[in-house]
Amino acid sequence: MTRKARAATAPSAPPPPAPSPVAAGAALSRLEVRNLATIRDLTLELRGGFSAFTGETGAGKSIIVDALGLLLGSRANTDLIRSGEDGLLVTGFWGGEGGDEFSASRRVTTQGRGTARLDGEVVSVRELQEWASGRLTIHWQHSAVSLLTPANQRALLDRQVPGELASYQAAYRAWTDARTRLERLRTGERERARQLDLLKFQVREIAEVAPQPGEEEPLTAELTRLSNLETIALGAAGALELLSDGETSAAGLIAEAVRALNAGAKYDETSAQLQQDLRAALDSVQAVVGELRGVAEDSAPDAEELARVEARLSALGKLRAKYGPALEDVLAFQAGAEEELAALTRDEQDAGTLEAEAERLEREVGRAGQALDAARTQRAGPLARQLVGVIRELGMPHARLEFRLSPLPQPGPAGRSDVALHFTANPGEDLGPLADVASGGELSRVMLAISTVLGADTPAVVFDEVDAGIGGAAALAVADQLSRLAGERQVLVVTHLAQIAARADHHYKVEKQVEDGRTVSRVRLLSPGERLEEIARMLSGNTSEAALSHARELLARP
Repeated sequence: MTRKARAATAPSAPPPPAPSPVAAGAALSRLEVRNLATIRDLTLELRGGFSAFTGETGAGKSIIVDALGLLLGSRANTDLIRSGEDGLLVTGFWGGEGGDEFSASRRVTTQGRGTARLDGEVVSVRELQEWASGRLTIHWQHSAVSLLTPANQRALLDRQVPGELASYQAAYRAWTDARTRLERLRTGERERARQLDLLKFQVREIAEVAPQPGEEEPLTAELTRLSNLETIALGAAGALELLSDGETSAAGLIAEAVRALNAGAKYDETSAQLQQDLRAALDSVQAVVGELRGVAEDSAPDAEELARVEARLSALGKLRAKYGPALEDVLAFQAGAEEELAALTRDEQDAGTLEAEAERLEREVGRAGQALDAARTQRAGPLARQLVGVIRELGMPHARLEFRLSPLPQPGPAGRSDVALHFTANPGEDLGPLADVASGGELSRVMLAISTVLGADTPAVVFDEVDAGIGGAAALAVADQLSRLAGERQVLVVTHLAQIAARADHHYKVEKQVEDGRTVSRVRLLSPGERLEEIARMLSGNTSEAALSHARELLARP
């Protein structure tokens, strides 16, 4: 369920600025944090554009990043829970179209248990991570190391050639599917032969009996009848004796009664009607007598028929024992066995043609791989030049960077060639693999250049200490790049450099206070006057007139 926006926590904050270029509904609009490290209770209203978070060393600036990291599924360390509390809770709110609001939250208890929610509904941490990772990216202080993996370096270039990559991957999947099926056919020939023999026997065994649903019940009744023919005949003979064949019989007595009513029936309608009823009864008795005589005469034991019924029931019973328990189950088994038999037979027949198909698909993979390599090579140079242009602005004027393709022994899921970034920041040095030659600070600036040139993959991007190890002109260049990125994305930056904080659209300060003997971190949006003093403090550690004058110059930069 969505929730309405709450009031800002800092009543002295300036009024909201004009809407930022960030697309409506894309930005992280609010962050609520409860009992995380030194934060007791924080509601932080966020805005689009470029937001900077500053504060004294040890004030807890990176706690905000830790809170957002929990929404991205980072490991929930119980050490993050504020001392003396049972658990922590982090909730992020994103604006949606039409004024709707979407939320994601993560709760962690001191017992190590946790709960993730999306719009109030409980989900797995993986589901939370998948949802949030489409809306938020965090570049941690050391997260630039993700650039060191070959897969991530290749992905940077492949973002420029999506069509060729998709075509190659489709061809590769078709080829590997054909190879897998062919290998299964080759390695399983003996087992398949055994399976074919078994299935043929089972299908034939059931087909020879040809069971019919519901036939057992009448057969059982017939078996019972055939087994008791002598008893049936004796019973029919006894009934005949009583009804017709005995010295005194029911038929004879009824005939006598009919004759006895002859005289009275001439004068009395009731007697006449009763006489008619007796004649009808006599006809019924005589009809029964005829049928009883047939039963008595035709009930001689039929050993052949009895054996036939017994054999049929026995055959059906064996099928039920092997494939049942009911005849319907036997027939279902037969249908499944016939289908499997047809598939195995088809595979056997297809083995020859499948090999030719796999060879054709392998050639198709080769052609698609060549097209992918050509597209990568075509885009590698211009992309590297774009990145180098930005990297040099970030305080590495002699930096060089290349995407290099090297052929693989055989085609892989991502192409026929591997892709690696080669880099150097120093003049006169040969380029080497980025993982081997770049320092942590250099990696951070390469990551910033990539985010600026290629654009971040999510509407909101967080940088934690991206400015580590730089200053002066390089700091101004980093600030320019962050400002450019904020023209398309919501950018949140934790920084200790005044040059970067001065370029932000919104400036938040993280402060530590002691309340009731406990340390508490608070975050507030600075007013213009407060921001000037904070920039001055970051420049020189005080708010002297000289520091304030320098801060004004920074804030006045376009």
